[in-house]
Amino acid sequence: MKVLLTGSSSLLGAQTVRALAQRGDTVAVMQRHPSTVADELGLTQHLGDVVDPQVATAAVEGADTVIHLAARVGVVGTRRQFFETNVVGTRVMLAAAKEAGVQRFVFVSSPSVAHTGRALAGCSAQPADPRHAKGEYSKSKALAEREVLAADGTGITTIAVRPHLVWGPGDTQLVGRIVERARQGRLALVAGGRPLIDTTYLDNAVDALVAAADRAEAGRGRAFIVSNGEPRTVDEMIARICEAAGERPPERSVPRAAAWMAGAVAETAWKVAGRDDDPPMTRFLAGQLGTAHWFDLRETREVLQWQPAVSLDEGFARLAASFA
Repeated sequence: MKVLLTGSSSLLGAQTVRALAQRGDTVAVMQRHPSTVADELGLTQHLGDVVDPQVATAAVEGADTVIHLAARVGVVGTRRQFFETNVVGTRVMLAAAKEAGVQRFVFVSSPSVAHTGRALAGCSAQPADPRHAKGEYSKSKALAEREVLAADGTGITTIAVRPHLVWGPGDTQLVGRIVERARQGRLALVAGGRPLIDTTYLDNAVDALVAAADRAEAGRGRAFIVSNGEPRTVDEMIARICEAAGERPPERSVPRAAAWMAGAVAETAWKVAGRDDDPPMTRFLAGQLGTAHWFDLRETREVLQWQPAVSLDEGFARLAASFA
């Protein structure tokens, strides 16, 4: 394939670029700043914002597949900021792709687009719900996903992939934050860490994005959940990440309601202070840590002809080796 991938500066984006290039695809990337992986592999880079039609038009030229991963993530930011990057940016990229005759558009989404606060236990991909999803990130991604999938058949094939809690060596989001807070003695469980959750080892998420590009026609107009398919309690996941890094697992726990309230207070304080980093607790995070969310992958496996190749046990062994 001739692939344009947006957002190659992220860990998932960089590893997906490597996988595509290693198997012989022609890959170009687009992001706001120079990409380390693109420099390393000598790939064509298009520098600019996804909301810029001129940059988007130049980037998609000659591509037959677009993997749109670039997004504003986290919880800090206004509704307008999330909407501008995640919704308007997706519209611009999709319009440019259609105009250029791109055949396939793979939208990298999130299971949070369908998480309205209730437990998700053994679910397949539920419809994205921008009205009831929690947090501006999830709402904006839900709206963007709906628009991408609705565009299927209008001269382009579209598909959405929802990797859930991607982690692995080099991860500064999930792993990095857990380890940092453990080292500072500020790590605590919510609701005893009892809820079951799915996560996705990095290599498995990469394989799923590549499979979605290859099998877009089979899954056109639909969204697919991606995870390891090995639900574990929050307590176990956090403890094993801490152990891999040589840190003590958390011993404290707070009720979900108290965590939610602390998140609300922290969000307000961060907003007043004008900080652009994520607070230690948010309402969204309290909900994620205190609610079950694990999924039925049968549809994903069948349609994308994909399955996770790296188990959680193997993933933790690789994580521990990266800290050695």
